[in-house]
Amino acid sequence: MTRREEIEKRLNDAFAPKQLEVVDDSESHRGHAGFQEGGESHFNVLIRSEQLTSMGRLARHRAVHTALGKDLMAQIHALALDIK
Repeated sequence: MTRREEIEKRLNDAFAPKQLEVVDDSESHRGHAGFQEGGESHFNVLIRSEQLTSMGRLARHRAVHTALGKDLMAQIHALALDIK
């Protein structure tokens, strides 16, 4: 399973989102710190879930990081989140 697929699975399992888009944006960071050949180092995530609506901005980000887990977060250099 790719990292993108693992991100999707864990977020779907945790939040049952109405909308979820996970984009591997690694190639646009070629030559920058954290870039890994083959990609899967920089991601943009758009997630819309009822479970996240009552939380403040920081709490939403913490919830997503917790859902992804320390093991997966350690493999990702950059994670841009658009959460509602």
